[in-house]
Amino acid sequence: MMTTPYTPPTVWTWDSSNGGEFAHINRPVAGATHEKTLPVGKHPLQLYSLATPNGVKVTIMLEELLALGHSGAEYDAWLIRIGEGDQFSSGFVDVNPNSKIPALVDSSTDQPVRVFESGSILLYLAEKFGALLPTDPAQKTEVMNWLFWQMGSAPYLGGGFGHFYAYAPEKLEYPINRFSMETKRQLDVLDRQLADRPYIAGDDYSIADIAIWPWYGALVRGDLYNAAEFLSVSDYKNVQRWANRIAERPAVQRGRRVNRVWGDESEQLAERHGADDFNPA
Repeated sequence: MMTTPYTPPTVWTWDSSNGGEFAHINRPVAGATHEKTLPVGKHPLQLYSLATPNGVKVTIMLEELLALGHSGAEYDAWLIRIGEGDQFSSGFVDVNPNSKIPALVDSSTDQPVRVFESGSILLYLAEKFGALLPTDPAQKTEVMNWLFWQMGSAPYLGGGFGHFYAYAPEKLEYPINRFSMETKRQLDVLDRQLADRPYIAGDDYSIADIAIWPWYGALVRGDLYNAAEFLSVSDYKNVQRWANRIAERPAVQRGRRVNRVWGDESEQLAERHGADDFNPA
C-alpha cells in the first residue's frame, strides 16, 4: 500500500521531532553540545565506545590481539551512551569530530594518536601489532577488499533496513522492501564467497571477518533487529556456518560483552579495564 505522496519543499528545514527512536540525538550540524573531558585509564589504548556492531568490531579485535600474546593491546574501554548524547561532549568530539562510536586514543606513541571509524581502527591495530592482516600483497588486498566492502555495505543494512524495519516511527512498505532486497543481496554475496573457504578472505581469520561478523554474523544468528525469520536467514548456509564458527572464539565472546549495557546481565560489561573484569571475584 502506498502512503500519501510527499512533495519536498524548495528548501529543506529541520523538524527536530521527526526521525523515530533516535530523533532526540539526531541533528543536521556537527560539533559539541556540552563541555566534558573524557576519562583516561592506565593503559596506552583508550577506547570510547558502545557495544553496537561497530563498537564490537574493535573490542573483538583488541581481545583477539591479547589472545595472540600482544600485551601492548591492553586497553581501557569507557562506555559512551549514545542515547544520552555522550558522543557530543567536547572531549569525544576532539577524538572524533564525526561524533560516532567507536573512537580510540593511542598514547604509546610520541604524540597521542586519535583513530576513528571502526575500519580505520581495525587497520591501525592490525598494522601496529602485525597481526590479523596478511603481509603478502595479494592476500592483504583481498582482506582490504572485504574490509571496505563492509564499510560501504553495512549502512544499507543498519541505516537502511534496520532503521525502517525496527526504528522508524511508522512501517513503510517501499523503504522496507528496498532495503530488505539489498540486505538479502549482500547476504548472498557473502554466502557465495564463503562457499569454498572457511573465512571471508581465504584460509585465515582476519580483520575482514572481525569487521563483517558483528553485522552480518549477528543478523544470521538472530541477534540483530529481530529480523531472522523476516529475511529467511536460514537460506544462507555458508554464512551461518561461518558466523557460528566465529561465535565460538573465546576472544569474540569476550569482545561482544564489552560496553554492553542491555540484555542478559551475564553478557554485560559496561566498562573494561583489565582481563579480570570478565570474571570479577
